[in-house]
Amino acid sequence: MSDTLVIIPTYNEKENIEAIIRATFNQEKKFNILIVDDNSPDGTSEIVTKLITEYPNKLFLEKRLGKSGLGTAYIHGFKWAIDKKYDYIIEMDADFSHNPKDLIRLYNACHKDSADVSVGSRYVENKVNVVNWDIKRLLLSYFASKYVRFITRIPVFDTTAGFVCYKRTVLETIKLDKIKFVGYAFQIEMKFKAWKHKFKIKEVSVVFTDRTLGESKMSGNIVSEALFGVIKMRLNGLPK
Repeated sequence: MSDTLVIIPTYNEKENIEAIIRATFNQEKKFNILIVDDNSPDGTSEIVTKLITEYPNKLFLEKRLGKSGLGTAYIHGFKWAIDKKYDYIIEMDADFSHNPKDLIRLYNACHKDSADVSVGSRYVENKVNVVNWDIKRLLLSYFASKYVRFITRIPVFDTTAGFVCYKRTVLETIKLDKIKFVGYAFQIEMKFKAWKHKFKIKEVSVVFTDRTLGESKMSGNIVSEALFGVIKMRLNGLPK
């Protein structure tokens, strides 16, 4: 068994799912993959089920009954990974916005460079590494991260990044059942809590490429949660 699990949450990702699975397994470092599918009506889970026979004991599928949010999908995956005793757990999108070739860099930041959390960052030291976003979305994301950094004082440039590697001890320490947010604010909350627990966070510069297949899950509610949620986090300090 690999020491590292890559968790990929899915909802209607039939155009991307087989390719992202194969690309992940084609890396020099051996990773296992857990797909957490929210009952995709487009047949995503059926594609994964067929691939499991090709990748036994490497590819796993957890099907949930409905679309319950990105954060709860990851928490489901985190608990599964903790139960299976993986040492490193990585979040990654299904749509190739996160490059599987960067998985090893996130892993090495924790495995070799002593980080407890490594973040695939689009905005390290104010450099912007985003491809195929319109200027409106880019500015929204960039200044949202600056806003979060200013409000919370967390020393992370890309606070909303969803390409993240955690050591198991981080996820065991954070009380996952008390995570409050389900959208982009989930990513902020996880980093904030890890920082509050004094875990070492290291950012790894990556290039984020917007999806070319399938539909974006971005919504106004997700953005609002991120913007207003951080104020609550700062005021409440998010008790451990």
